[in-house]
Amino acid sequence: MVKPHSDALVIFGVTGDLAHKMIFPALYAMVKKGALKVPVIGVAFPNWSMERLHRRVTDSIERSGGIDNKRALQHLLSLLKYVSGDYKDPSTFTAIKEVLGKARRPAHYLAIPPSLFETVIEGIGTAKLAEHARVIVEKPFGRDLASAQKLNQVAHALFQEDSIFRIDHFLGKEAIMNILYFRFANSFLEPIWNRNYVASVQITLSESFGIGKRGAFYETAGCLRDVIQNHLFQVVALLAMEPPAGRDFGAVHSEKAKVFQAMRPLTPDDVVRGQYVGYRDEKEVAKRSDVETFCALRLFIDSWRWDGVPWYLRSGKYLPTTATEILVQLKRPPQKLFDDAVQTVSRPNYLRFRLSPDSAIALAARVKLAGQDFIGEQQELYLSEERSGDETPYERLLGDAMVGDGALFTREDAVEAAWAVVDPVLKTHHRVCSYNRRSWGPKQADAIIAADGNWHNPGRADSSG
Repeated sequence: MVKPHSDALVIFGVTGDLAHKMIFPALYAMVKKGALKVPVIGVAFPNWSMERLHRRVTDSIERSGGIDNKRALQHLLSLLKYVSGDYKDPSTFTAIKEVLGKARRPAHYLAIPPSLFETVIEGIGTAKLAEHARVIVEKPFGRDLASAQKLNQVAHALFQEDSIFRIDHFLGKEAIMNILYFRFANSFLEPIWNRNYVASVQITLSESFGIGKRGAFYETAGCLRDVIQNHLFQVVALLAMEPPAGRDFGAVHSEKAKVFQAMRPLTPDDVVRGQYVGYRDEKEVAKRSDVETFCALRLFIDSWRWDGVPWYLRSGKYLPTTATEILVQLKRPPQKLFDDAVQTVSRPNYLRFRLSPDSAIALAARVKLAGQDFIGEQQELYLSEERSGDETPYERLLGDAMVGDGALFTREDAVEAAWAVVDPVLKTHHRVCSYNRRSWGPKQADAIIAADGNWHNPGRADSSG
């Protein structure tokens, strides 16, 4: 069934950093392709003039890659309207209703701090702006299981599940979508994609920068909430899920939810939390803060396919590079015929997905060197090297939400199941361990993976382990 297109886009938080860095460039790209023709109503507290908002939009687009189509920019600016007001004041939503005019199917985009989600959703309902509408909610969706459940209840009081779009820009990346395609568009992978052949799986999302001006936010979130519970868990689900029954996004969501439901709840000993030197000196950070800027954990999925296979997840600020990689370590051959392969290599075979900054899929295998002796070397064979698609994640996700396509968004049961995995360690955990900037985190993180070797650091082929 073809769903009706949203006839307006309401952006709460239009003067914020997210809008400036991501949303305005996405809207500009959509206008250039003819994918955005409806009014865009920006809502925020500052009492800005339209001229100031136009300057903000223009500056955003110039910074993101430049203005290469002045007509498209002018068209985007002509679509913009602005409502200034307090989200706790009902008159703000009355003003939104007036500006919407004849629009009856708006998409409400909550690009605001999570603490305001419930307030804005309830304001939308009071002003009777929810009927036939959609709501797009930025991550994090809740800060623990209880708050996620409550937020779901608030949203469902006004919107059907298929009208709620929980946005995670990570899912809109071309390389992330390629994981799903690569797994199920090829037959050679399925026979070995299980506990019989996979020894372990590592996922690392490293960032070479710090928290910037997000001190207040990070004090309420931390790395476990900000990156691992959503971004990296979504990657785990794509790698671990069973083949969906069909291509429809409902079938994919169901299989992903089953992965979260099969995850073993974390214990404090499964998690190492780190904090880079100098974090406590950052603006709006507590002097004795115990918030983690680095997190490494060991995860198990208690399913038939993955029973006993450890999944190692790691992310942090001020690490040596900005990159995201997956390393699927395969088990050793059952018979040790060649001594050099046993003695010199800790990773005999693996599959490596590089998700950013560039995209690649590589298979590591040993090949014999020329000569009579059976001596070889490890080499990586590139199976695929993809360039990013011309759509940015936000362009893709906003466009999908406005046409009602929920394929790249997260569903209620998956959100709550993912929170249930991390909930036990959100309050009960070991204290943070200090680590130096540009290192790979605290040394304690090495111990969590020691039983299966060591961490693969993104940015290089790993022949020695």
